[in-house]
Amino acid sequence: MQLNKIYQPVKKELNGVNAVLLAFLSGSNSSTITRINKFLLKTPGKRLRPALVVLSAKLSLTKKSKSKDSDGRAGRPGLLKVAAALELVHTASLVHDDIVDHADLRHHQPTINHKWGDDVAIASGDYLYAEAFRLIAQCGNADILSCISQATKLMCEGQLQQVCQRDNLDLLKKQYLMMVKKKTAVLFAASCQTGAIMAGANRIKQEALKEYGLNFGIAFQMMDDCLDLIGSETVLGKKPGADFEAGELTLPILNLLESVPLNQREKVRKILAQSRCPESFRKIRAMFFDSQAVFKTKNTILSFVSLAKDKLKIFPNSAYKDSLFSLTDFITRQGFNRI
Repeated sequence: MQLNKIYQPVKKELNGVNAVLLAFLSGSNSSTITRINKFLLKTPGKRLRPALVVLSAKLSLTKKSKSKDSDGRAGRPGLLKVAAALELVHTASLVHDDIVDHADLRHHQPTINHKWGDDVAIASGDYLYAEAFRLIAQCGNADILSCISQATKLMCEGQLQQVCQRDNLDLLKKQYLMMVKKKTAVLFAASCQTGAIMAGANRIKQEALKEYGLNFGIAFQMMDDCLDLIGSETVLGKKPGADFEAGELTLPILNLLESVPLNQREKVRKILAQSRCPESFRKIRAMFFDSQAVFKTKNTILSFVSLAKDKLKIFPNSAYKDSLFSLTDFITRQGFNRI
């Protein structure tokens, strides 16, 4: 199933989110800021986080609130603004990540730092964060502000920890998992919880959707880490091996270290220690495909997908529930087709 089919039940709302983003990012009095923002809008990405907000809100609606939902606001004003704000938080984090990673490409387009320099990219990311929280503030909901601000804080912590752990060949899986939760999964969780809050859902539903988002986000990041090792530039829209070159130990690499015989482990560590060498990346990639690490990585990702789906059992069947199920399958299928 294609992404546009998965999004079909909330197509109207996602079009509304895009309209909000366009209005906010095109409304600056500065022609320079407007030009940079419009450049960002040229590569919208998957819009996963806004989709999670809206799908979670729709899934959480009671019969009473559905009767008030004729304008697509899930029974509460501001849903589209909050969904747009979460996309801005995500975009801001990517702009800053590209600076840290010295990345030149994203979605087959030059990065902000490559096109305008690091100084402009830093300021641009800060601007996007500010715009995001301005949108959130307009909703006047302290619970939503707390939810998203906490997630944003944890994202920054995760990114900082990841940078500090570069070239640490003794990184533990539990440390890796904690970084994945913080830098990626918490924003998925916040997107789902925010949607539930906007729909007036009870704490049980909020927690279920939050846990769905958290486990989906973990699986998503693990899949992304795997694709960085096995994918091509055509598929990724950026240069593969960026994580490896930066000295980051991700799930497939950690599984490879566990899978090779003890007498070969030191050889693998020596190759990893030379991560800036293109030949080292090719060797590690070939070793990964020839080892049990492939199956271990796939099984770990599928276990988090299963946990995510399990959290949706408390909700009745609907098109929105089907879309949330299909999203997890879509993301994993894209990666597993290349293994």
